[in-house]
Parts: sequence; C-alpha cells; structure tokens
Amino acid sequence: MKTKSKIEKQMKRKTNPELVRSIIKAKKNKEWLEVASILSGPRRKKISINLDKIDKETKEGDTVVVPGKVLGGGEISKKIRIASLSFSEEAEKKLREKKCEVVSIEEEVRVNPEAKGIKILK
Repeated sequence: MKTKSKIEKQMKRKTNPELVRSIIKAKKNKEWLEVASILSGPRRKKISINLDKIDKETKEGDTVVVPGKVLGGGEISKKIRIASLSFSEEAEKKLREKKCEVVSIEEEVRVNPEAKGIKILK
C-alpha cells in the first residue's frame, strides 16, 4: 500500500482532470486509499477489465469498483452497480441494457465514503 505522500507525488504527473479529481477524493478516505493507490500508478499498469470477467466475479446486487477502464468484451447477466474511471461505448451500452448502474469513481466515493459493500476488481 502506498502512502498518501507517494500518491500525491505520483498524482502531480497526471494530466487527465477526471483522474486527478478521483484520486483526490479517494485519497481523503482511508477506506478508498487502495483505489487511489492504483489510480495514481503508472499508465502501463492501468487496469482494463472485460464484462465477462466482471460477470464471473460478482453476485447479483454487488457494488463493483474498477480502478481503470471497463471494456465491452463478453456479456453481463447480473444487475449490479459499477463504478469505474471510464467505460468503453460498447460496455456502457451493454450495462445500460441490463439495467446496471454505471457511475464514476468520484461519484461513488461521494455517495459511499465508508466504502461499505464494495468489491475492487483488479
């Protein structure tokens, strides 16, 4: 686990304003520190997860946080809440068809500051 000062140092190199806001919000709560740590890391270690992997690792009604991008490969069969830094167009379309909630990490931190019931997929 990275320290807050290490996260702050790595965050200074980021140019995406949405990414920077997400890191700042996540860094303020110790429950979200792991997500801030992953987001502040180098771009080559960024996470990209397909819908079929999300479908395998979740149960109906779960809240899932993907500190990276959700891709549209595969299908989703469960109604879940997904918070991610970004979504591909295909993934967002498939999730909305299945009535899944699609939110940004920044919004999820604001709504759920204690990180209750979240599952972080890496």
